[in-house]
Amino acid sequence: MQTAQDHQPLLAVEDLTIRFLQYGRGLRRRELAPLQHVTLGADRGQMTAVVGASGSGKSLLAHAVMGILPYNAQVLGRMYFDGGPLDAQRIEALRGREIALIPQGVSWLDPLMNVGRQLQNGDRSPQRKALCTKALQRYGLSEETQKLYPFQLSGGMARRVLMASAVVEAPRLIIADEPTPGLPAVTARRVLSHLRQLSQEGAAVLLITHDLELAAQTADRIAVMYEGTIVEQVEAEAFQTGEGLSHPYSQALFDAMPGHDGFLKLKGR
Repeated sequence: MQTAQDHQPLLAVEDLTIRFLQYGRGLRRRELAPLQHVTLGADRGQMTAVVGASGSGKSLLAHAVMGILPYNAQVLGRMYFDGGPLDAQRIEALRGREIALIPQGVSWLDPLMNVGRQLQNGDRSPQRKALCTKALQRYGLSEETQKLYPFQLSGGMARRVLMASAVVEAPRLIIADEPTPGLPAVTARRVLSHLRQLSQEGAAVLLITHDLELAAQTADRIAVMYEGTIVEQVEAEAFQTGEGLSHPYSQALFDAMPGHDGFLKLKGR
């Protein structure tokens, strides 16, 4: 029997706006709003992809949910996790436990600490070590990987370490911020396959990406971001068939995919 909670997204973002103040000469001040009125949901057991060009605000959305925005950011709007308000205090309690981030760059790994210590996060108990070993093995990395430092890892290994570190605590929400740039196509598909598996095991996965083709093949739903706002949310199948796309930018992205009509330049900024 389904309950009301089953129909409620695990993560709900409502009318989210992020502003920054920028100061110039003579104490001149201007306000920037790179993210405006964003509304989005991420459901349990599903992968939701947020696609758009670089600089459209995708990573800012991820950082807002994780509570890791710069100190001078002003956040307006509402966020909810599992039905409760997701304020700064609650984010602090959930981050790294029930909400995990797979960051965009491997520079997030501490160069002075081996992989094992980074995954253990200060807990050197046998139980924690066993969880870390299991997480690494899930992504094809041996127990010996824990002895390696980041400079000893290949790019693909480093990304898999980041994924392993995110799932050690079995989080309910996983935010993957551009996990595939620079990876060979086969490796990129494997990474998204791992994320897909996590969603099938019950987690909500929020995938931040500009790779629309991979998102269409892997995600359940796709949210299209343009100039700092979500202009359309559709089932992923819409970007395979072209049916059901209503916004001109979404249609332009579809046309630019391999095997379609090619990129059409849109008027406006």
